[in-house]
Amino acid sequence: MRETTGGFTSAQLALEAQALKLPSLSVSDALEIGEIALQIGQSRSLPIAIEVRVGEWIIFHTSLPGSKPSNTAWINRKARVVLATGRSTIYERVLSEEQGVDWYVQTGHPEETHAIHGGGFALNLKNGEFVGALLISGLPQVEDHLLCVEVIAEFLARKGELQ
Repeated sequence: MRETTGGFTSAQLALEAQALKLPSLSVSDALEIGEIALQIGQSRSLPIAIEVRVGEWIIFHTSLPGSKPSNTAWINRKARVVLATGRSTIYERVLSEEQGVDWYVQTGHPEETHAIHGGGFALNLKNGEFVGALLISGLPQVEDHLLCVEVIAEFLARKGELQ
């Protein structure tokens, strides 16, 4: 697999995930996360689809102008990775690149149904529990990931929880 991940390291991404842990995740919180992503996407005219899940339950989904039906398929493939690992899709990709392994072969998950492309962000609680996912599709994978990070950082800042 060729390196396409913006120079991230798995160590950097693990620290980022640690810093962006949530105190809790209610349905209201999931809706607020989705609304933040929607506001940012609309303000920048981004051609993205956005989804927020609590476990496998889809709480928020929208597709902005310029996005395509294939973005929903990408979201579903990214969601399967996050649900299977409890970690973000870009982390899984970077770690497999660092280890020189084929993630799909190593995990037994087919590429047709799983995507280790940025934009699948694991929502974990401060106690370490995996509770859901923020999923964005429509931009290059590094930008999808960075937008997820921006959204969660904004959510935590609004809650007075950003470390």
